[in-house]
Amino acid sequence: MTPLSNGDVSLPPSLEWKFSQVFGERAAGEEVQEVDIISAIEFDKTGEHLATGDRGGRVVLFERTDGKDHTIRKDLEKKDYPVSRQPEFRYKTEFQSHEPEFDYLKSLEIEEKINKVRWCQTANGALFLLSTNDKTVKYWKVQEKKIKKICDMNIDSPDTASNGRSPGQNGAASDFVFPPGGFPSLRLPVVIVGHETNLVPRCRRVYAHAHDYHINSISNNSDGETFISADDLRINLWNLEICNQSFNIVDVKPVNMEDLTEVITSAEFHPTHCYTLAYSSSKGTIRLIDMRQSALCDSHAKIFEEHDASGSRSFFTEIIASISDIKFGNDGRHILSRDYMTLKLWDLNMESSPVATFQVHEYLRPKLCDLYENDSIFDKFECCLSGDGLRVATGSYSNLFRVFGCVPGSTEATTLEASKNPSRRQVQTPSKPSRSFTNLARSRRRGAENGDANGGSYDFSTKLLHLAWHPTSNALACAAANSLYMYNADDTPPE
Repeated sequence: MTPLSNGDVSLPPSLEWKFSQVFGERAAGEEVQEVDIISAIEFDKTGEHLATGDRGGRVVLFERTDGKDHTIRKDLEKKDYPVSRQPEFRYKTEFQSHEPEFDYLKSLEIEEKINKVRWCQTANGALFLLSTNDKTVKYWKVQEKKIKKICDMNIDSPDTASNGRSPGQNGAASDFVFPPGGFPSLRLPVVIVGHETNLVPRCRRVYAHAHDYHINSISNNSDGETFISADDLRINLWNLEICNQSFNIVDVKPVNMEDLTEVITSAEFHPTHCYTLAYSSSKGTIRLIDMRQSALCDSHAKIFEEHDASGSRSFFTEIIASISDIKFGNDGRHILSRDYMTLKLWDLNMESSPVATFQVHEYLRPKLCDLYENDSIFDKFECCLSGDGLRVATGSYSNLFRVFGCVPGSTEATTLEASKNPSRRQVQTPSKPSRSFTNLARSRRRGAENGDANGGSYDFSTKLLHLAWHPTSNALACAAANSLYMYNADDTPPE
């Protein structure tokens, strides 16, 4: 069902979200290590796998387990009640994707923190994904390989040790002594491939030295052969098989850096049109570009921008208008954007204004001065859409996240907490709050606890920046510090 059609569409019921799983849950009062904080999260297109990246440069993979049981179909058909198919995941493997580096030419430390993780097309049973830190994108292959064992050796009796030494010799450097008369025959060792498997991650490509500024986005093309990487001023187009050459398709760097007025904040390919991509800016605009028009796409095909009708501008107007994340809907017709205060849903056929605006942080408007002082106003929250396009979600402070219905006429607006009790509203401030993200313009950030107009308590040192919606089910994965929380909701309401 198209979420924003003009036809008479019955409103879907509000979802009842329930806690499903948690990975990496910490005990009360336990200090969170900086390297363990999750910094990226992504489902693959099938929903069978989930990947997270953390500030320690690691990528952790999870796989879905609920669809892999061996229940006979006839037995399932005999049951007089529906079988629950809510996604459940288990830990699959992890690997070190990036290491800390130092750029000696620029005297710059390069963090190992994973900024983005993106799944690529699978092939021959292997998983492929892209991961990036501030400067370098890597292309990984994760494959199950059967463990090989060597057996039928000539020297395999229990009274002989490795290297032909007897265990009773305590490592004496004497050569192996053949038995009297020698061996009647020598056997050729045999390599046996067992049923046991081992996951082997391997870095296939490293795409480096193409960005002068920090990479904020990577996105796969629907053609399965190319991807883009974007920093503050440029967007580069890569071929997955060529790591020593990229094409600069967007460059907003002025001749004189003093004339710089906006930077690129996020970029993403269209889900089905391989020649179309969108990127957002710090001025609150979204530009749609068509790579068929020219090699250098500095001129946009469309620009989506909402003009402030009230005319009331302040020092914070441009700061809170900066878009931190954009996502295409699966239908390819809508773009969801997240700025500091709101979520906005755009129709590609209407550039003048969004078709829906969802207030996320309106209660913080009186506190913008305080948020600027403690750097919270620069926090970059991500957003996501459901696979059917009926709902959108984003994170907030105190490890809260919000889910909105985007069908015309829908009043669904649910606020949940990333915990085992998601409906709880009171959030306790941890005794040792985790460190926050560092902004380019700020060296440190101070967490503070504040209240909203309704008297609720909000802790600005705990924030839910990263979340992802399962592509085929009403399931959400949310990253709160070092913990990964999974929630699901029934597709059909209870009778």
